[in-house]
Amino acid sequence: MSENVYDILLERGFIEQTTHEQEIRELLGKEKVTFYIGFDATADSLTAGHFLTVMAMMHMQRAGHKPIALLGGGTTMIGDPSGKSDMRSIMTKETIQHNADCFYKQLSQFIDFDNDNAILANNADWLLNLNYVEFLREVGVHFSVNKMLTAECYKQRMEKGLTFFEFNYMIMQSYDFLKLNQMYNCTLQLGGNDQWSNILGGVDLIRRKEQKPAFGLTFKLLTTSEGIKMGKTMKGAVWLDPAKTSPYEFYQYWRNIEDVKVEECLGLLTFLPMDEVRRLGALKDAEINHAKDVLAYEITKLVHGEEEAVKAREASKALFGGGLKSDDIPTTFYKEDQFAQGIDLITLMVDGKLASSRSDARRNIQQGGVTVNDEKVIEFDKVFTANDLDSDGMLLIRKGKKAYHAFKIEA
Repeated sequence: MSENVYDILLERGFIEQTTHEQEIRELLGKEKVTFYIGFDATADSLTAGHFLTVMAMMHMQRAGHKPIALLGGGTTMIGDPSGKSDMRSIMTKETIQHNADCFYKQLSQFIDFDNDNAILANNADWLLNLNYVEFLREVGVHFSVNKMLTAECYKQRMEKGLTFFEFNYMIMQSYDFLKLNQMYNCTLQLGGNDQWSNILGGVDLIRRKEQKPAFGLTFKLLTTSEGIKMGKTMKGAVWLDPAKTSPYEFYQYWRNIEDVKVEECLGLLTFLPMDEVRRLGALKDAEINHAKDVLAYEITKLVHGEEEAVKAREASKALFGGGLKSDDIPTTFYKEDQFAQGIDLITLMVDGKLASSRSDARRNIQQGGVTVNDEKVIEFDKVFTANDLDSDGMLLIRKGKKAYHAFKIEA
């Protein structure tokens, strides 16, 4: 092996906490390590938040290590209380299995599962048929309730009420690590920093029960400068599935992040050399927009392919440059008779997800933040018909500097 992947992850800004830093670094430098990351199947697509952990998996696999992607067919039925203020809604087995299948399809874009280069596992295989009494005797005996209650994931929930249902989650995730250690000699668990308590539980369980070394490492969570998790918009999560978040919207999300976050995201979410990351991150004022363009293009290329990344970049340039409109702009289509009757501006904004409600739309219009085909509109009750469409047959509404949506007549 060439450069130690631990040093790569450290330099690029991934590593937040480790159980045994020096031992982990030595292990990754001298042998092929089987490691795992868990994905609870709570939706039918991975999100921008997941993408950071996927990037770490890619770095690890490129360095010769073996990933296990563990789909949480069993743990999803409980729900992880980590970082949650409310209990997760309970999902059916069928929905969870469908979501897990979608995750595998997406992960296969980034991770090479061929020829045993990586393993896909599902914890439903060992969790759903557990004998509860045997489980308590074999595994539960190794967990101190006093110690568990000091874990951050449980402390956050104590005020609102922590159910026994959720209290089992840490033990189940720890048992996952034990099973993967027994089945595949998996010795390292990776995850977001909100998983630290759960990871410690698994490391401790293997060391106690198997008398073998086991290690844990967490990544920093992508957050805004206010500490809010990145990957959320007014419309909800930023998805990797193009049917849920279009490549253009995906590109625009990264194009519009805060200036102070550009260098961090370039290090974590692209494969650009770190010299280039630091050069781009040092750009100031108007020049930082070039770094944002590079960031958005590189991430979109990784997730959606080069062709879609180029199209998204061109659509973005067309809008920001005031040039020709592009077919890649998010668009809502109306029937011809709807435009003939006229559609008011508030309805257009709500339909195009430019506002979360009619009152939100009215407020933005009255504050002068809305333009229609490059003309500012401050009358919230203004009605538009087919006569207002531009030469491209489009009504283009812009909210602020960054949010766009087009409206057309169905062909």
